[in-house]
Order: sequence, then C-alpha cells, then structure tokens
Amino acid sequence: MEKVIRIRKLTKDIPKEVRILCDAMLEELEKGNRPVLEAIKCSLDNSFYNPKVGFLTPGDKRVRTELNVSSVQKMARVVFMLEILLANLQSGAVNTKRELYYISKGKVKKDPKLKALDFGDQDESDSIIDFVGDMLEVYREELNCFANDRGGQTYSQQLVVTETLPDGTKAVVDLSTLGTTPFQPKNKPQALALKAKKKIDFCLVVESEGTAGTLVANGMTKRHNCIVMGAQGVPSNGVRGWCKLIQEQIKVPMFFFGDLDAYTLQNIYRTLKAGSAASLIRNADFSAPEVHFLGVLPEDVKKWDLDCYKVNERDPAEARSLKKAKDTLANDPFFQDKKNRKLAEVLEWLIKNKLRCEQQAFFAVDPRDPLKTEKIILEKIQKGSYI
Repeated sequence: MEKVIRIRKLTKDIPKEVRILCDAMLEELEKGNRPVLEAIKCSLDNSFYNPKVGFLTPGDKRVRTELNVSSVQKMARVVFMLEILLANLQSGAVNTKRELYYISKGKVKKDPKLKALDFGDQDESDSIIDFVGDMLEVYREELNCFANDRGGQTYSQQLVVTETLPDGTKAVVDLSTLGTTPFQPKNKPQALALKAKKKIDFCLVVESEGTAGTLVANGMTKRHNCIVMGAQGVPSNGVRGWCKLIQEQIKVPMFFFGDLDAYTLQNIYRTLKAGSAASLIRNADFSAPEVHFLGVLPEDVKKWDLDCYKVNERDPAEARSLKKAKDTLANDPFFQDKKNRKLAEVLEWLIKNKLRCEQQAFFAVDPRDPLKTEKIILEKIQKGSYI
C-alpha cells in the first residue's frame, strides 16, 4: 500500500519538517516503494467561501505526485528546491522567486550531474516553490521567499508603526514625520505593531497609487483623521497583509475606492477582501474581510453623471473580461454567497450595460473644485453609500 508523504503545519520548525519529509521519501525508496507527495490543491474548484471568517478556504482536494517515469523529474526538483530553501532558512538569507530560479541555474552549472533538474524558465521553478509551500502548508514568506514584499503606499498623520527587526531590536516610524514620503511596510505583518495617536475614523484603500497621492497632496490626511493607501493594482501579499493588520490592530473601518469594472471587482477587490484561489493557505493572514467597496458604484454613475467607457466586445481583451465576469457569477464561491449578493449585482450590471467607469471620473464632476473627489468620498462614507 502506498504511503502518502504529507507534512502538516504543526510547528514552526520548518527545517525539522523538511528533514522528516526527506527521510520518509528515502525510507520508501529503500523499501522498494513509490513515495507519494501530496499538497493542498490551490484552485477555484477547491475553494470555499466561509462568510463567518470572510475569506476563501480550501476544500479536501489534493494534488498528488507519485514517483513514476513521468513524475521523477518533478519529485527530484522538489528535493532540489527544498535543499536551496533549507540553506536559506539556516543562514537567514532571503530571496525572491526570480533569484531562486537563478540560484538553481547556478547550482546546475557548477555540477553537471544536476543537469536533468535544470529549469527551462522561471515558471517551472515557481511551480515547484508553490508546490513546496502547499505541501508543507506554510507561507512562501516562511520559507524566506518573497515576491513583492512592499505593502501599499500609506499616508497618515495619526499612525505610528513599531517594527521588530530580525535581531530583536525595534524601529519606530511616526507616519506624520515622513512629509510627502509614503510608508511602505514589508510583507511580514507579524513583525509590526500599530498605534493610533488619535482615533482614526477610516482607512481608504485606493486602487490607483497616483490617485491616492493626489488625495494626500491636496491635504486629505491633514483635514481628516484617516489613513490613505495606494493599493497598486492587484494587491500583493504585502498590501493584503498590511490591510489585515490595520483592521485587526486599529479596528478602523476600511473602504476600497476603485474602478467600476469586472477586473477591479474580480481581481483586485475580491483578492483584497477574501484572498485568492491560488493562495488558499495564505488567505487567513493575507485578506481584509471587513473592507467595503466604496465605488465607483452603478448608482454613482447616474447621481454624478460620470463619464463611462463602452466595452468593445470586438476587442479580445474586453470580450474575455465580459466572459470571465459571467464565469465568475457561475463558479466563484465568493460572488455566489448571499452575503455578497450586492457585489454580484454590480457584476450583473456591468455585463448587462457593457460599461466601465474609472475612479478618476469623479474629478470631472466639478473641475473648478480640486477637493470635489475627496468631498464625494466623505459623503459616500457618511451616508453609507458603499457595499
């Protein structure tokens, strides 16, 4: 009977768990058995939305790799990458996925016996790194592997951040002392502690860094006890973890200000609020379940006579976006949950009307008033005009 080699995250001693896994593989080989590696399947068809916790959680499906002619390279590459990652954990070194790809290339170049393990491109090494994390049920960051480790560009006159550094010392940053320079945390939120000098009324997460910068340059954080953050498009782990930390430690209402289009709802807002199918094991710490969608909303288009773009179905990209919106309504557990029915209705509105409206359209409402967009945002928050 085959023995499935699967490590559960019971301790923080990852090097020990890796050794247990490799010893188990070796034992099976010595017995003449075929070792089997198993990892959580991180995909939409294994995703469940739990409204009680507010983020996507994994189901019971697993990705299984049994040693055979077709899988021997994958299993050998897993061990190869584990050795590289283990060396980093032992030395304290950190690397990006891109750097790990080149480290592996360097090892192959120096040892011809490893040529069969060589990665043809970074996608191949990335998939192995992801498999290792899903197999060990640990975050990529816990393996000292980082993608974009910058949180969102953050501005506030009231927020103070204390970071515990790797050597145990602490660094304190008062955001009000940074002038026009934004604070950008690393994506290890567990190392950060937050304090508000005064009660913070809200946190505004802006899809566009440029628009976030405009709001701050025009004085929004000086006039209001708030946090303004630029989310830089699809939120990285750094942005998601940072938003989660703000919600947990400051208990501040959080609002997302972005475009009215399917891509923003599906890829940006949903990822920020509930995580993604690709990172099911990370969503607990890298999602902000209480963030509200402030807009642009369909009712804003009518109320403020906002300029919109007609979706061109002859354009392949825009046609794919519409198709994905329909697929999302049919298959995404987040949008299917009754708690998120109003968000699903926005997607339905977009599909029916074939329109999209950018957040910057608010700047056309009263071009003579540079603060008009800020005033509209405050009005929407005060009147509850959000989802």
